Amino acid sequence: MTDHSTRDRRFDPSRRTVMGSCAALATLGASLRGRAEAAPVAVDPQPQTMPVSLEINGTRHNLTLDTRTTLLDALREHLDLNGSKKGCDHGQCGACTVLVNGRRINSCLSLAVMHEGDSVTTIEGLADGDSLHPLQAAFLHHDGYQCGYCTPGQICSAKGMLSELEAGWPSHVTGDLTQKASLTDEEIRERMSGNICRCSAYPNIVAAIRDASTKI
Repeated sequence: MTDHSTRDRRFDPSRRTVMGSCAALATLGASLRGRAEAAPVAVDPQPQTMPVSLEINGTRHNLTLDTRTTLLDALREHLDLNGSKKGCDHGQCGACTVLVNGRRINSCLSLAVMHEGDSVTTIEGLADGDSLHPLQAAFLHHDGYQCGYCTPGQICSAKGMLSELEAGWPSHVTGDLTQKASLTDEEIRERMSGNICRCSAYPNIVAAIRDASTKI
């Protein structure tokens, strides 16, 4: 006959064993809670500021900015130049395009303090008083804007693109790198590919750029 008494003592916990295990778990839990309560609380670091001097549309501005301030935010939030738009804020839509020392950049991807002494041109700086820049006039004439949100970036990018073409810079669709590229529709579309128009006014934008290129 099988002796069950030995098996019961081995596998069936006694009341004393259970109570002892519970006490040990309670002690462990209290210890872990104590560690969690003692963990340091993360706090945001104090902002670091830096003076920066920018020439915006021909006027010198001396600012003291948080070093994390983008050029786009410096223009919009500190100088009230709201023509440059914040679209994707990731450099993918081109709505924030401005010209820095004549070259187009996505201002949302560039820190303002990186441009000490630079000359920045925004959409507000293209017109000559009440006379529109040829690109602005062409966009109006060809209805190259619809909602208009992307238009400042499109126009600044077009100005930079035409300067690059004039300087002989090739693009990915330039067939003969030994010759100066012609302003074909394919060249315009490729060179403007970083600027997205969600209204899909691309045919009108291409027509406006082609028209303005003869007047700049």
